[in-house]
Amino acid sequence: MGEQPAREHRRPEGVTDQTVEALGKLSEALEVVEHARGHLYGFHRLTGMADLALGEAVDLLREAGRDELADRVDTELVGRNIIEGRWTFQLVEEYDDGYYDAFKGLEEQARQTLAGGRRHLFEAEMKQHRRTQGRRHHEAAPDDGSSQAASTGGSQQKHERHRGNPKY
Repeated sequence: MGEQPAREHRRPEGVTDQTVEALGKLSEALEVVEHARGHLYGFHRLTGMADLALGEAVDLLREAGRDELADRVDTELVGRNIIEGRWTFQLVEEYDDGYYDAFKGLEEQARQTLAGGRRHLFEAEMKQHRRTQGRRHHEAAPDDGSSQAASTGGSQQKHERHRGNPKY
């Protein structure tokens, strides 16, 4: 079982703690943007589903003989822009092509410039600090099949890590 993280998760020579921490914070911010983007796509899908349901409601209102109300719903709501000139897909496209692309590009540029493109260095070091070395399910990296995983060990060392380093 490998006790060291994979090469792509090891800090390159000369990269400082402050740089790793800054890149970690930038990565954290990107994760929040990814989460927000997911909500934007959820908003897009839900709004589209609502518009389709409105179309069905119009048909049902007509079947119920409520043509005047059906006409109002059909002309005032079905297919309506959610904001001036835009449906939700246009918001998604503008977000993706503007803020999101700029954010992703700058985060990648920072990683390339400061850490040789390596991702999640802060988390990889946190994992090394928090895991119980030598214990099954606490491996540094996936097992390549060349060794048998240990099933015990390291609990005192881990206990001391919880108390001893407020950084993690």
